[in-house]
Amino acid sequence: MKKALITGITGQDGSYLAELLINRGYRVHGLVRRVATENQDHRLSRIKGLLKEDLITLHPGTLENYASIYEVVKNVEPDEVYHLGAQSFVAVSFDDEFSTFNTNINGTHHLLSACRTIVPHARFYFAGSSEMFGKVHESPQNENTPFHPRSAYGISKVAGFDLTRHYREREDIKMFSCSGILFNHESPRRGMEFVTRKITYTAAKIKLGLAKELKLGNPEAKRDWGFAGDYVEAMWLMLQQSQPDDYVIATGETHSIKEFVEKTFAILKLNPADYVTYANSAHMRPAEVDLLVGDASKAKTVLGWEPKVKFEQLVQNMVEADMKFVGKNRGW
Repeated sequence: MKKALITGITGQDGSYLAELLINRGYRVHGLVRRVATENQDHRLSRIKGLLKEDLITLHPGTLENYASIYEVVKNVEPDEVYHLGAQSFVAVSFDDEFSTFNTNINGTHHLLSACRTIVPHARFYFAGSSEMFGKVHESPQNENTPFHPRSAYGISKVAGFDLTRHYREREDIKMFSCSGILFNHESPRRGMEFVTRKITYTAAKIKLGLAKELKLGNPEAKRDWGFAGDYVEAMWLMLQQSQPDDYVIATGETHSIKEFVEKTFAILKLNPADYVTYANSAHMRPAEVDLLVGDASKAKTVLGWEPKVKFEQLVQNMVEADMKFVGKNRGW
């Protein structure tokens, strides 16, 4: 039985990936902060069912500390490592660049180094981001598009990408290390701090009479949104290839924040003009990324991967889930 180690297993992507790997016969291990094990109802909510059935094993540790990472890798001796753990909220990275760099850059380096020492033949996946493209030089963006990050988060992901490639290309290491340059991917498990979940969650509260307004930033910012469950399959496929490489994972479609809002409110039969205000300074980025849309042709050709869930269905799924979550199954 193959063993996989997932950092960030408690997050959106980590939970979907754990389920996929279990279904494919893996024994799944996850790295978690100690604070998560102390507050399981909240911090482990996405993987509660897997824990209850004893389908995953959690190991306390922190990406910022090499010794703890070393011990986890040594104890697990994984065949595949999926590095999803990060400070992943772009807005926070503007306010706290130092912790973002420490977690995202040093954490990646710590994990790569530990794998090189203990399990040099393990296959390694790094979660890159479309935020690495930032102020885009061309559209759509592919594996050859230059990076121009516009946030500490984007910068940290470029550094992690370069570290991953460095460990792959060094003649004395040659690790099987891949990066997925994933464009925005959402689901009902998305964190509340992300704009898509903020939209569907607040709209559900408005529908049920529990909120009166939704404040957002730039309505014209455009993103390439896919379903997280589709994207974790691409992660797995990357590590099943004969040669390691990097891949853009995206739908190839772009939609604005305003479109996401309008679709959400239409599902709930609400008029967004009655509840939504834009360009609120607290929700505007100091350096905006206006347009992100990916070209996943390489992933389609080499991996045989294509997104299954379309934009409209994604929004529908998120709205329905938040209506149940907010209404505590009171119905529509």
